[in-house]
Amino acid sequence: MNATTPLVGEPPAIDLVNTVTADGDLLAGPEELGAWLALEAERHPEFGGVTADRAALKAVLAVRDHAAAAFGALVEGRRPPESSLGGLAAAVNAAPNRTRLDWDAGAVVASVQREGTTADRLAADFAQAAIDLLTDPAVAKLRRCGAEDCVLLFVPAHPRRQWCSPERCGNRVRVARHYERRKAAR
Repeated sequence: MNATTPLVGEPPAIDLVNTVTADGDLLAGPEELGAWLALEAERHPEFGGVTADRAALKAVLAVRDHAAAAFGALVEGRRPPESSLGGLAAAVNAAPNRTRLDWDAGAVVASVQREGTTADRLAADFAQAAIDLLTDPAVAKLRRCGAEDCVLLFVPAHPRRQWCSPERCGNRVRVARHYERRKAAR
């Protein structure tokens, strides 16, 4: 995995925010958005099979900006900007859910579908993921990567976790520390 490969594995809203790295924007165009959505679809099937066009890119980037501002404020111990919270709510409300109940093999099953354009539905799904995390007590664990040159966020499963990725930043930091100890020992 290299620095231009998006990290996935965090909640979807964090994965979205983490598409802006210290090296740049990993969602520079519709093609990159389509590839990233395919990565996300492995864990979240609702993001698969979406046509990633310019409208979808614009809508997703707007949600990313709002989520990044809200999460960034929380990491710094500040209140999230009202404009970001309002932007996330507006994105969800632009593609409301409709619930359908059906009878299937002796049981009632519910299916939820969003209304609106593909771009609106995609933005609403990511905005809902951001809202779900913002209102979850787990958001108090949200951290920024401990590597000096990394800007990525993560929700640690273990309280001692320091880096966005043990393979990416963790290894790089450990190698640098080892190099400095060896250099000092000479």
